[in-house]
Amino acid sequence: MASVKRANVMWPASICHHACLRRCDLFECFRREVGPWRRLTQVVLLRKWGAPAWFNSGRSRARLMLSVALVLSAISATPMVWSAEVEAVRLWRAPDHTRIVLDLSDAADFKTLTLANPDRLVLDLLDTRLNTALSALPLAETPIARVRAGIRQGSNLRLVFDLSAQVTVSVFLLPPNESTGHRVVVDLFDEANAVAEIAPVPVLSVESLDARRDIVIAIDPGHGGEDPGASGPGGLREKVVVLQIARRLEAQLAKIPGFKPVLIRTGDYYVSLKNRRDQARSLQADLFISIHADAFREPSARGASIYTLSTRGATSTTAQYLADTENEADRVGGVQLAEMDPMLAGVLADLSMTGTLDTSLNVGRLILQQIEGVARLHKKQVEQAGFVVLKSPDVPSLLVETGFISNPQEADRLATPAYQDKMARAIRRGIQTWFARQPPPGTLLAWQREQGGREVTIAAGDTLSQIAERFGVPVANIKSTNGLTRDVIYVGQTLVIPEAP
Repeated sequence: MASVKRANVMWPASICHHACLRRCDLFECFRREVGPWRRLTQVVLLRKWGAPAWFNSGRSRARLMLSVALVLSAISATPMVWSAEVEAVRLWRAPDHTRIVLDLSDAADFKTLTLANPDRLVLDLLDTRLNTALSALPLAETPIARVRAGIRQGSNLRLVFDLSAQVTVSVFLLPPNESTGHRVVVDLFDEANAVAEIAPVPVLSVESLDARRDIVIAIDPGHGGEDPGASGPGGLREKVVVLQIARRLEAQLAKIPGFKPVLIRTGDYYVSLKNRRDQARSLQADLFISIHADAFREPSARGASIYTLSTRGATSTTAQYLADTENEADRVGGVQLAEMDPMLAGVLADLSMTGTLDTSLNVGRLILQQIEGVARLHKKQVEQAGFVVLKSPDVPSLLVETGFISNPQEADRLATPAYQDKMARAIRRGIQTWFARQPPPGTLLAWQREQGGREVTIAAGDTLSQIAERFGVPVANIKSTNGLTRDVIYVGQTLVIPEAP
Protein backbone atom coordinates (compact mmCIF):
# COMPACT_ATOMS: atom_id res chain seq x y z
CA MET A 1 0.00 0.00 0.00
CA ALA A 2 1.41 3.40 -0.94
CA SER A 3 1.94 5.70 2.05
CA VAL A 4 3.30 9.03 3.15
CA LYS A 5 5.04 9.90 6.45
CA ARG A 6 3.54 12.57 8.64
CA ALA A 7 4.30 13.30 12.31
CA ASN A 8 6.22 10.03 12.77
CA VAL A 9 3.15 8.04 11.75
CA MET A 10 2.76 6.00 8.53
CA TRP A 11 -0.56 6.99 7.04
CA PRO A 12 -2.23 5.07 4.19
CA ALA A 13 -2.23 7.08 0.99
CA SER A 14 -5.92 6.44 0.61
CA ILE A 15 -6.45 8.56 3.71
CA CYS A 16 -3.72 11.13 3.17
CA HIS A 17 -5.00 12.22 -0.21
CA HIS A 18 -7.81 14.11 1.51
CA ALA A 19 -5.25 16.44 3.08
CA CYS A 20 -7.13 16.30 6.35
CA LEU A 21 -4.48 15.28 8.83
CA ARG A 22 -5.41 17.91 11.32
CA ARG A 23 -7.14 16.45 14.37
CA CYS A 24 -10.24 18.41 13.71
CA ASP A 25 -10.56 16.80 10.27
CA LEU A 26 -9.82 13.20 11.15
CA PHE A 27 -13.46 12.31 11.54
CA GLU A 28 -14.23 13.71 8.08
CA CYS A 29 -11.40 11.63 6.64
CA PHE A 30 -12.78 8.56 8.36
CA ARG A 31 -16.26 9.32 7.06
CA ARG A 32 -15.09 9.62 3.47
CA GLU A 33 -12.92 6.53 3.42
CA VAL A 34 -14.95 4.04 5.39
CA GLY A 35 -18.41 5.43 5.02
CA PRO A 36 -20.15 2.02 5.06
CA TRP A 37 -18.30 1.18 8.28
CA ARG A 38 -19.14 4.41 10.10
CA ARG A 39 -22.47 3.22 11.41
CA LEU A 40 -20.92 -0.08 12.48
CA THR A 41 -18.29 1.81 14.49
CA GLN A 42 -20.90 3.94 16.16
CA VAL A 43 -23.04 0.95 17.07
CA VAL A 44 -20.21 -1.16 18.40
CA LEU A 45 -18.27 1.48 20.26
CA LEU A 46 -20.99 3.77 21.48
CA ARG A 47 -24.22 1.88 21.75
CA LYS A 48 -23.07 -1.47 22.99
CA TRP A 49 -20.40 -0.39 25.46
CA GLY A 50 -21.27 3.24 25.80
CA ALA A 51 -18.90 6.17 25.49
CA PRO A 52 -16.23 6.29 28.25
CA ALA A 53 -15.27 9.58 29.75
CA TRP A 54 -12.03 9.78 27.82
CA PHE A 55 -13.98 9.44 24.58
CA ASN A 56 -15.44 12.85 25.15
CA SER A 57 -12.00 14.27 24.49
CA GLY A 58 -11.72 15.39 20.90
CA ARG A 59 -8.15 14.15 20.65
CA SER A 60 -8.95 10.69 22.09
CA ARG A 61 -12.00 10.28 19.93
CA ALA A 62 -10.08 11.24 16.80
CA ARG A 63 -7.24 8.79 17.61
CA LEU A 64 -9.67 5.92 18.15
CA MET A 65 -11.59 6.60 15.00
CA LEU A 66 -8.40 6.93 12.98
CA SER A 67 -7.17 3.58 14.33
CA VAL A 68 -10.41 1.93 13.24
CA ALA A 69 -10.11 3.59 9.86
CA LEU A 70 -6.61 2.22 9.38
CA VAL A 71 -7.69 -1.31 10.26
CA LEU A 72 -10.71 -1.22 8.03
CA SER A 73 -8.73 0.32 5.18
CA ALA A 74 -6.22 -2.50 5.39
CA ILE A 75 -9.01 -5.05 5.36
CA SER A 76 -10.70 -3.49 2.37
CA ALA A 77 -7.39 -3.30 0.50
CA THR A 78 -6.85 -7.05 0.78
CA PRO A 79 -7.55 -8.50 -2.67
CA MET A 80 -10.21 -11.19 -3.08
CA VAL A 81 -8.77 -14.45 -4.31
CA TRP A 82 -11.03 -16.03 -6.96
CA SER A 83 -10.87 -19.65 -8.04
CA ALA A 84 -11.80 -18.85 -11.64
CA GLU A 85 -12.44 -15.98 -13.99
CA VAL A 86 -14.76 -15.68 -16.96
CA GLU A 87 -12.22 -14.52 -19.53
CA ALA A 88 -14.53 -14.27 -22.52
CA VAL A 89 -18.18 -14.74 -23.43
CA ARG A 90 -19.08 -15.82 -26.97
CA LEU A 91 -22.47 -16.23 -28.63
CA TRP A 92 -23.63 -17.89 -31.83
CA ARG A 93 -27.08 -18.07 -33.34
CA ALA A 94 -28.10 -21.26 -35.16
CA PRO A 95 -31.40 -21.91 -36.95
CA ASP A 96 -32.85 -23.81 -34.00
CA HIS A 97 -30.87 -22.67 -30.97
CA THR A 98 -28.61 -20.06 -29.41
CA ARG A 99 -25.28 -21.01 -27.88
CA ILE A 100 -23.42 -19.01 -25.24
CA VAL A 101 -19.90 -20.12 -24.28
CA LEU A 102 -18.12 -18.87 -21.17
CA ASP A 103 -14.36 -19.29 -21.38
CA LEU A 104 -12.99 -19.93 -17.89
CA SER A 105 -9.49 -19.61 -16.50
CA ASP A 106 -10.12 -22.76 -14.47
CA ALA A 107 -12.86 -25.23 -13.67
CA ALA A 108 -15.81 -23.84 -11.74
CA ASP A 109 -18.93 -25.30 -10.21
CA PHE A 110 -22.22 -23.83 -11.32
CA LYS A 111 -25.91 -23.85 -10.53
CA THR A 112 -28.84 -22.93 -12.77
CA LEU A 113 -32.36 -21.76 -12.11
CA THR A 114 -35.19 -20.93 -14.51
CA LEU A 115 -37.79 -18.37 -13.50
CA ALA A 116 -41.10 -17.30 -15.03
CA ASN A 117 -43.08 -14.07 -15.21
CA PRO A 118 -40.82 -12.77 -16.64
CA ASP A 119 -38.86 -15.67 -18.13
CA ARG A 120 -35.25 -15.79 -16.97
CA LEU A 121 -32.32 -18.15 -16.80
CA VAL A 122 -30.11 -17.67 -13.75
CA LEU A 123 -26.57 -19.07 -13.88
CA ASP A 124 -24.45 -18.98 -10.72
CA LEU A 125 -20.73 -19.64 -11.08
CA LEU A 126 -19.27 -20.38 -7.67
CA ASP A 127 -16.18 -18.49 -6.52
CA THR A 128 -15.86 -16.86 -9.94
CA ARG A 129 -15.60 -13.32 -11.18
CA LEU A 130 -16.36 -11.70 -14.53
CA ASN A 131 -13.32 -10.34 -16.34
CA THR A 132 -14.90 -9.36 -19.65
CA ALA A 133 -17.68 -7.16 -20.99
CA LEU A 134 -21.16 -8.40 -21.85
CA SER A 135 -22.36 -5.32 -23.70
CA ALA A 136 -21.00 -6.42 -27.10
CA LEU A 137 -22.86 -9.74 -27.25
CA PRO A 138 -24.90 -9.99 -30.50
CA LEU A 139 -28.34 -10.54 -28.95
CA ALA A 140 -30.34 -9.62 -32.05
CA GLU A 141 -32.50 -12.45 -33.42
CA THR A 142 -31.92 -14.48 -30.26
CA PRO A 143 -34.37 -15.29 -27.45
CA ILE A 144 -32.16 -13.26 -25.07
CA ALA A 145 -33.39 -9.75 -24.38
CA ARG A 146 -30.67 -8.78 -21.92
CA VAL A 147 -27.79 -10.25 -19.91
CA ARG A 148 -27.08 -8.98 -16.39
CA ALA A 149 -24.20 -9.80 -14.07
CA GLY A 150 -23.50 -9.33 -10.39
CA ILE A 151 -21.74 -10.78 -7.34
CA ARG A 152 -23.73 -12.57 -4.67
CA GLN A 153 -22.66 -14.10 -1.37
CA GLY A 154 -19.34 -12.34 -1.64
CA SER A 155 -17.64 -14.40 -4.34
CA ASN A 156 -20.22 -16.04 -6.61
CA LEU A 157 -20.87 -14.65 -10.08
CA ARG A 158 -24.53 -14.49 -11.06
CA LEU A 159 -25.53 -14.13 -14.70
CA VAL A 160 -29.17 -13.47 -15.48
CA PHE A 161 -30.44 -14.02 -19.01
CA ASP A 162 -33.72 -12.19 -19.57
CA LEU A 163 -35.63 -14.23 -22.16
CA SER A 164 -38.11 -13.02 -24.75
CA ALA A 165 -39.27 -16.45 -25.94
CA GLN A 166 -39.85 -19.98 -24.67
CA VAL A 167 -36.70 -22.09 -24.78
CA THR A 168 -35.38 -25.43 -23.59
CA VAL A 169 -32.19 -24.96 -21.59
CA SER A 170 -29.08 -27.12 -21.55
CA VAL A 171 -26.03 -26.08 -19.50
CA PHE A 172 -22.88 -28.16 -19.18
CA LEU A 173 -19.17 -27.88 -18.43
CA LEU A 174 -16.54 -28.91 -20.98
CA PRO A 175 -12.96 -29.81 -20.06
CA PRO A 176 -9.94 -28.30 -21.82
CA ASN A 177 -8.73 -29.59 -25.16
CA GLU A 178 -5.90 -28.80 -27.53
CA SER A 179 -7.29 -25.40 -28.51
CA THR A 180 -9.55 -24.24 -25.65
CA GLY A 181 -9.65 -24.25 -21.87
CA HIS A 182 -12.49 -24.91 -19.45
CA ARG A 183 -15.88 -23.83 -20.79
CA VAL A 184 -19.42 -23.53 -19.58
CA VAL A 185 -21.80 -23.99 -22.50
CA VAL A 186 -25.37 -22.66 -22.42
CA ASP A 187 -27.66 -23.92 -25.19
CA LEU A 188 -31.08 -22.32 -25.57
CA PHE A 189 -33.19 -24.42 -27.94
CA ASP A 190 -36.14 -22.70 -29.59
CA GLU A 191 -39.27 -24.58 -28.57
CA ALA A 192 -41.07 -23.44 -31.70
CA ASN A 193 -38.38 -25.10 -33.86
CA ALA A 194 -37.75 -28.15 -31.73
CA VAL A 195 -36.61 -31.09 -33.82
CA ALA A 196 -37.85 -34.52 -32.87
CA GLU A 197 -35.44 -37.43 -32.64
CA ILE A 198 -34.67 -38.71 -36.10
CA ALA A 199 -36.11 -42.14 -36.66
CA PRO A 200 -34.73 -44.51 -39.28
CA VAL A 201 -36.07 -43.47 -42.64
CA PRO A 202 -38.32 -46.15 -44.15
CA VAL A 203 -37.61 -47.42 -47.63
CA LEU A 204 -40.19 -45.85 -49.91
CA SER A 205 -41.69 -47.64 -52.86
CA VAL A 206 -41.53 -46.09 -56.29
CA GLU A 207 -45.31 -45.75 -56.25
CA SER A 208 -45.23 -43.65 -53.11
CA LEU A 209 -42.78 -41.15 -54.51
CA ASP A 210 -43.47 -38.12 -56.58
CA ALA A 211 -42.75 -39.24 -60.10
CA ARG A 212 -40.61 -36.19 -60.71
CA ARG A 213 -39.06 -35.35 -57.34
CA ASP A 214 -35.74 -33.56 -57.04
CA ILE A 215 -32.55 -35.31 -56.09
CA VAL A 216 -31.65 -34.00 -52.63
CA ILE A 217 -27.98 -33.24 -51.98
CA ALA A 218 -27.09 -32.47 -48.34
CA ILE A 219 -24.00 -30.22 -48.33
CA ASP A 220 -22.18 -30.09 -45.01
CA PRO A 221 -19.58 -27.33 -44.42
CA GLY A 222 -17.39 -28.79 -41.69
CA HIS A 223 -16.78 -27.25 -38.26
CA GLY A 224 -18.27 -23.81 -37.42
CA GLY A 225 -18.90 -21.64 -34.39
CA GLU A 226 -16.40 -22.12 -31.62
CA ASP A 227 -14.79 -24.93 -33.61
CA PRO A 228 -12.72 -23.14 -36.27
CA GLY A 229 -11.29 -26.34 -37.71
CA ALA A 230 -7.75 -26.20 -39.00
CA SER A 231 -5.87 -22.92 -39.32
CA GLY A 232 -3.65 -21.80 -42.15
CA PRO A 233 -1.08 -19.04 -42.63
CA GLY A 234 -2.32 -15.56 -41.84
CA GLY A 235 -5.14 -16.84 -39.64
CA LEU A 236 -7.11 -18.45 -42.47
CA ARG A 237 -9.76 -20.68 -40.87
CA GLU A 238 -11.13 -23.91 -42.25
CA LYS A 239 -14.69 -23.17 -41.13
CA VAL A 240 -14.76 -20.00 -43.26
CA VAL A 241 -13.25 -21.53 -46.40
CA VAL A 242 -15.45 -24.62 -46.48
CA LEU A 243 -18.63 -22.60 -45.95
CA GLN A 244 -17.71 -20.46 -48.95
CA ILE A 245 -17.08 -23.53 -51.13
CA ALA A 246 -20.31 -25.14 -49.90
CA ARG A 247 -22.34 -22.05 -50.80
CA ARG A 248 -20.85 -22.04 -54.29
CA LEU A 249 -21.68 -25.72 -54.72
CA GLU A 250 -25.22 -25.08 -53.52
CA ALA A 251 -25.66 -22.24 -56.01
CA GLN A 252 -24.39 -24.35 -58.91
CA LEU A 253 -26.59 -27.36 -58.12
CA ALA A 254 -29.65 -25.15 -57.64
CA LYS A 255 -29.44 -24.13 -61.30
CA ILE A 256 -29.76 -27.71 -62.53
CA PRO A 257 -33.30 -28.98 -63.05
CA GLY A 258 -33.96 -32.02 -60.90
CA PHE A 259 -31.52 -31.18 -58.09
CA LYS A 260 -32.26 -29.71 -54.66
CA PRO A 261 -29.14 -28.77 -52.65
CA VAL A 262 -29.54 -28.13 -48.89
CA LEU A 263 -26.84 -26.69 -46.63
CA ILE A 264 -26.46 -28.44 -43.27
CA ARG A 265 -24.77 -25.35 -41.82
CA THR A 266 -25.77 -21.96 -43.23
CA GLY A 267 -23.73 -19.71 -40.94
CA ASP A 268 -20.98 -19.56 -38.35
CA TYR A 269 -22.29 -21.93 -35.70
CA TYR A 270 -21.48 -25.45 -34.64
CA VAL A 271 -23.51 -28.56 -35.49
CA SER A 272 -22.61 -31.83 -33.81
CA LEU A 273 -21.46 -34.73 -35.96
CA LYS A 274 -24.55 -36.72 -35.02
CA ASN A 275 -26.89 -33.87 -35.93
CA ARG A 276 -25.21 -33.41 -39.30
CA ARG A 277 -25.99 -37.03 -40.13
CA ASP A 278 -29.48 -36.76 -38.72
CA GLN A 279 -30.30 -33.69 -40.76
CA ALA A 280 -29.33 -35.50 -43.95
CA ARG A 281 -31.49 -38.47 -42.95
CA SER A 282 -34.46 -36.26 -42.09
CA LEU A 283 -34.20 -34.71 -45.55
CA GLN A 284 -34.12 -38.21 -47.05
CA ALA A 285 -31.07 -36.98 -48.93
CA ASP A 286 -29.81 -38.94 -51.90
CA LEU A 287 -26.24 -37.90 -51.08
CA PHE A 288 -24.46 -36.36 -48.08
CA ILE A 289 -21.20 -34.57 -48.81
CA SER A 290 -19.07 -33.02 -46.06
CA ILE A 291 -16.54 -30.41 -47.19
CA HIS A 292 -13.26 -29.79 -45.37
CA ALA A 293 -9.80 -28.26 -45.77
CA ASP A 294 -7.78 -29.94 -43.09
CA ALA A 295 -4.24 -29.69 -41.80
CA PHE A 296 -1.46 -32.19 -41.29
CA ARG A 297 1.52 -32.41 -38.99
CA GLU A 298 3.85 -31.55 -41.87
CA PRO A 299 3.14 -28.30 -43.80
CA SER A 300 4.46 -29.97 -46.95
CA ALA A 301 1.37 -32.23 -47.11
CA ARG A 302 -0.80 -31.18 -50.03
CA GLY A 303 -3.52 -32.30 -52.39
CA ALA A 304 -7.26 -32.94 -52.39
CA SER A 305 -8.79 -36.23 -51.26
CA ILE A 306 -12.11 -38.07 -51.13
CA TYR A 307 -13.05 -40.25 -48.15
CA THR A 308 -15.83 -42.70 -47.43
CA LEU A 309 -16.59 -44.75 -44.36
CA SER A 310 -14.50 -47.80 -43.66
CA THR A 311 -16.01 -50.97 -42.23
CA ARG A 312 -12.53 -52.10 -41.25
CA GLY A 313 -9.40 -50.07 -40.71
CA ALA A 314 -8.20 -46.91 -42.42
CA THR A 315 -6.64 -47.28 -45.85
CA SER A 316 -3.65 -45.09 -44.96
CA THR A 317 -2.00 -43.36 -42.04
CA THR A 318 -3.15 -40.00 -43.41
CA ALA A 319 -6.75 -41.24 -43.59
CA GLN A 320 -6.56 -42.41 -39.99
CA TYR A 321 -5.00 -39.14 -38.85
CA LEU A 322 -7.68 -37.04 -40.57
CA ALA A 323 -10.47 -39.26 -39.25
CA ASP A 324 -9.14 -38.90 -35.71
CA THR A 325 -8.89 -35.13 -36.17
CA GLU A 326 -12.41 -34.75 -37.55
CA ASN A 327 -13.90 -37.05 -34.94
CA GLU A 328 -12.50 -34.77 -32.24
CA ALA A 329 -14.64 -31.90 -33.55
CA ASP A 330 -17.39 -32.51 -31.00
CA ARG A 331 -14.95 -32.00 -28.13
CA VAL A 332 -13.84 -28.68 -29.59
CA GLY A 333 -17.27 -27.60 -30.80
CA GLY A 334 -18.88 -28.29 -27.47
CA VAL A 335 -21.11 -31.34 -27.31
CA GLN A 336 -22.36 -32.74 -24.06
CA LEU A 337 -21.06 -36.23 -23.44
CA ALA A 338 -24.56 -37.69 -23.30
CA GLU A 339 -25.22 -36.48 -26.84
CA MET A 340 -22.30 -38.41 -28.27
CA ASP A 341 -23.80 -41.72 -29.33
CA PRO A 342 -21.86 -43.19 -32.22
CA MET A 343 -23.70 -45.63 -34.47
CA LEU A 344 -23.41 -49.26 -33.36
CA ALA A 345 -21.84 -52.09 -35.30
CA GLY A 346 -25.24 -52.92 -36.74
CA VAL A 347 -25.05 -49.76 -38.79
CA LEU A 348 -22.00 -51.05 -40.62
CA ALA A 349 -23.87 -54.25 -41.36
CA ASP A 350 -26.71 -52.18 -42.78
CA LEU A 351 -24.26 -50.31 -44.93
CA SER A 352 -23.10 -53.52 -46.53
CA MET A 353 -26.67 -54.77 -46.98
CA THR A 354 -28.14 -51.65 -48.52
CA GLY A 355 -25.30 -50.82 -50.85
CA THR A 356 -24.91 -47.36 -49.34
CA LEU A 357 -21.18 -47.78 -49.02
CA ASP A 358 -20.82 -48.98 -52.64
CA THR A 359 -22.71 -45.93 -53.87
CA SER A 360 -20.49 -43.68 -51.75
CA LEU A 361 -17.37 -45.18 -53.31
CA ASN A 362 -18.70 -44.85 -56.86
CA VAL A 363 -19.74 -41.22 -56.44
CA GLY A 364 -16.42 -40.49 -54.76
CA ARG A 365 -14.47 -41.86 -57.73
CA LEU A 366 -16.34 -39.63 -60.17
CA ILE A 367 -15.81 -36.53 -58.04
CA LEU A 368 -12.13 -37.38 -57.67
CA GLN A 369 -11.79 -37.58 -61.45
CA GLN A 370 -13.24 -34.11 -61.80
CA ILE A 371 -11.11 -32.62 -59.01
CA GLU A 372 -7.97 -33.95 -60.68
CA GLY A 373 -8.61 -31.47 -63.47
CA VAL A 374 -8.40 -28.46 -61.13
CA ALA A 375 -6.20 -29.49 -58.22
CA ARG A 376 -3.38 -31.82 -57.27
CA LEU A 377 -4.57 -35.05 -55.66
CA HIS A 378 -3.18 -36.30 -52.37
CA LYS A 379 -4.28 -39.83 -53.30
CA LYS A 380 -5.52 -40.97 -56.69
CA GLN A 381 -8.09 -43.31 -55.19
CA VAL A 382 -10.94 -42.88 -52.75
CA GLU A 383 -9.69 -43.53 -49.23
CA GLN A 384 -11.61 -44.92 -46.30
CA ALA A 385 -11.56 -44.39 -42.54
CA GLY A 386 -13.92 -44.34 -39.55
CA PHE A 387 -15.32 -40.82 -39.92
CA VAL A 388 -18.20 -40.43 -37.46
CA VAL A 389 -20.02 -37.93 -39.66
CA LEU A 390 -20.23 -40.52 -42.47
CA LYS A 391 -21.89 -43.25 -40.37
CA SER A 392 -25.33 -43.07 -41.92
CA PRO A 393 -26.99 -46.39 -42.76
CA ASP A 394 -29.27 -45.08 -45.48
CA VAL A 395 -27.60 -42.02 -47.07
CA PRO A 396 -24.51 -42.38 -49.29
CA SER A 397 -21.91 -40.16 -47.62
CA LEU A 398 -18.62 -38.61 -48.67
CA LEU A 399 -16.03 -36.35 -47.10
CA VAL A 400 -14.11 -34.08 -49.48
CA GLU A 401 -10.80 -32.64 -48.37
CA THR A 402 -10.41 -29.73 -50.78
CA GLY A 403 -6.77 -29.33 -49.83
CA PHE A 404 -4.44 -28.89 -46.87
CA ILE A 405 -4.93 -25.47 -45.35
CA SER A 406 -1.67 -26.04 -43.46
CA ASN A 407 0.22 -25.90 -46.78
CA PRO A 408 1.02 -22.24 -47.59
CA GLN A 409 0.53 -22.62 -51.34
CA GLU A 410 -2.76 -24.47 -51.03
CA ALA A 411 -3.97 -22.06 -48.35
CA ASP A 412 -3.43 -19.16 -50.77
CA ARG A 413 -5.53 -20.90 -53.43
CA LEU A 414 -8.26 -21.98 -51.02
CA ALA A 415 -8.74 -18.37 -49.95
CA THR A 416 -9.48 -17.13 -53.50
CA PRO A 417 -13.04 -17.03 -54.91
CA ALA A 418 -11.81 -18.30 -58.29
CA TYR A 419 -10.32 -21.47 -56.84
CA GLN A 420 -13.31 -22.02 -54.57
CA ASP A 421 -15.56 -21.82 -57.61
CA LYS A 422 -13.40 -24.30 -59.55
CA MET A 423 -13.47 -26.75 -56.65
CA ALA A 424 -17.25 -26.42 -56.30
CA ARG A 425 -17.67 -26.94 -60.04
CA ALA A 426 -15.57 -30.13 -59.98
CA ILE A 427 -17.61 -31.55 -57.10
CA ARG A 428 -20.85 -30.62 -58.88
CA ARG A 429 -19.78 -32.32 -62.11
CA GLY A 430 -18.97 -35.55 -60.29
CA ILE A 431 -22.35 -35.51 -58.52
CA GLN A 432 -24.18 -34.70 -61.73
CA THR A 433 -22.43 -37.42 -63.69
CA TRP A 434 -23.30 -40.12 -61.16
CA PHE A 435 -26.98 -39.25 -60.96
CA ALA A 436 -27.22 -38.97 -64.73
CA ARG A 437 -26.04 -42.58 -64.87
CA GLN A 438 -27.94 -43.81 -61.81
CA PRO A 439 -30.99 -41.60 -61.22
CA PRO A 440 -32.95 -42.66 -58.11
CA PRO A 441 -36.42 -44.04 -58.83
CA GLY A 442 -39.13 -41.42 -58.87
CA THR A 443 -36.84 -38.49 -59.66
CA LEU A 444 -37.06 -36.08 -62.54
CA LEU A 445 -33.88 -37.53 -64.03
CA ALA A 446 -35.33 -41.04 -63.87
CA TRP A 447 -38.54 -39.82 -65.52
CA GLN A 448 -36.51 -38.17 -68.29
CA ARG A 449 -34.78 -41.46 -69.00
CA GLU A 450 -38.09 -43.27 -69.06
CA GLN A 451 -39.30 -40.76 -71.62
CA GLY A 452 -36.44 -41.58 -73.94
CA GLY A 453 -33.77 -39.42 -72.49
CA ARG A 454 -30.35 -40.52 -73.54
CA GLU A 455 -26.86 -40.29 -72.10
CA VAL A 456 -23.66 -39.37 -73.85
CA THR A 457 -20.18 -39.78 -72.44
CA ILE A 458 -17.95 -37.07 -73.87
CA ALA A 459 -15.05 -38.34 -75.93
CA ALA A 460 -12.00 -36.47 -77.22
CA GLY A 461 -13.01 -34.04 -79.98
CA ASP A 462 -16.70 -33.84 -79.04
CA THR A 463 -18.38 -30.43 -78.95
CA LEU A 464 -21.82 -29.37 -77.81
CA SER A 465 -22.81 -28.26 -81.25
CA GLN A 466 -21.86 -31.66 -82.73
CA ILE A 467 -23.80 -33.54 -80.07
CA ALA A 468 -26.81 -31.25 -80.51
CA GLU A 469 -26.76 -31.84 -84.25
CA ARG A 470 -26.38 -35.62 -83.77
CA PHE A 471 -29.53 -35.89 -81.66
CA GLY A 472 -31.50 -33.06 -83.24
CA VAL A 473 -31.69 -31.14 -79.97
CA PRO A 474 -30.90 -27.44 -79.52
CA VAL A 475 -27.68 -26.69 -77.65
CA ALA A 476 -29.65 -24.55 -75.19
CA ASN A 477 -31.84 -27.54 -74.24
CA ILE A 478 -28.79 -29.72 -73.58
CA LYS A 479 -27.20 -27.01 -71.45
CA SER A 480 -30.40 -26.44 -69.46
CA THR A 481 -30.94 -30.15 -68.78
CA ASN A 482 -27.38 -30.59 -67.57
CA GLY A 483 -26.98 -27.28 -65.74
CA LEU A 484 -24.26 -25.98 -68.05
CA THR A 485 -23.57 -22.27 -68.04
CA ARG A 486 -20.91 -22.39 -70.78
CA ASP A 487 -20.30 -24.34 -73.98
CA VAL A 488 -17.32 -26.09 -72.41
CA ILE A 489 -17.49 -29.87 -71.94
CA TYR A 490 -14.90 -32.38 -70.69
CA VAL A 491 -13.69 -35.80 -71.73
CA GLY A 492 -15.41 -38.43 -69.60
CA GLN A 493 -18.30 -36.14 -68.72
CA THR A 494 -21.79 -37.65 -69.01
CA LEU A 495 -24.59 -35.56 -70.49
CA VAL A 496 -28.29 -36.31 -70.48
CA ILE A 497 -29.79 -35.59 -73.89
CA PRO A 498 -33.40 -34.39 -73.66
CA GLU A 499 -36.12 -35.27 -76.13
CA ALA A 500 -36.12 -33.33 -79.38
CA PRO A 501 -38.70 -30.53 -79.38
